[in-house]
Order: sequence, then structure tokens, then C-alpha cells
Amino acid sequence: MMFDPSQIVVSQIITEKSLGLKVNGVYTFRVLQHARKTQIKDAVEKLFNVEVISVNTTKVLGKKRIAGKSIGRTAGWKKAYVQLKKGQKIKLLEEIK
Repeated sequence: MMFDPSQIVVSQIITEKSLGLKVNGVYTFRVLQHARKTQIKDAVEKLFNVEVISVNTTKVLGKKRIAGKSIGRTAGWKKAYVQLKKGQKIKLLEEIK
């Protein structure tokens, strides 16, 4: 399936771990669950005008939630670790504001 680059990259993840990885040129994104690594690479290159070296992905399982007698789960999602070519950067959402 063909997706628009803005549909593939849902949001940028800003946590202590992701900020630590940023030093090595690795950025963390929440991505579309059915997106492939090549699609993620192309989307990041088009959206942020950078050169991507590698993409690693992982699926994050939904958490168990209990509300009264019913038990359910939150939705799972996919996380992508994107490594950029040395010397290139992506502005974090916090830096833009």
C-alpha cells in the first residue's frame, strides 16, 4: 500500500532514552503499524530533508486496563529508531516551539 509520508510518521517520541540516543544521531518515531522499514526511511528523508543510514523497528504491546468488571487493552503501536548520516539533525518538537 502507498501511504503519504506524513501518514507513515505519526509523531516524534521525546523521552529520556530517546534524548540519550539523539547524541549518536538516532531519532525515535511513532510510525504507522503496517509501515515497512523502507517506507519509514523514505518518509523521514522526505519530511525532514535528511539522509537515513538505518531503521530499526519494534512493536509496542498495548497495556492491560481494568475498568470495573471489564478487562481490556489499549491499542498497540510501532516504534522506529532512525539513524541519520553523521552531522545531520532533526529539530525536536520541543525546540520548534
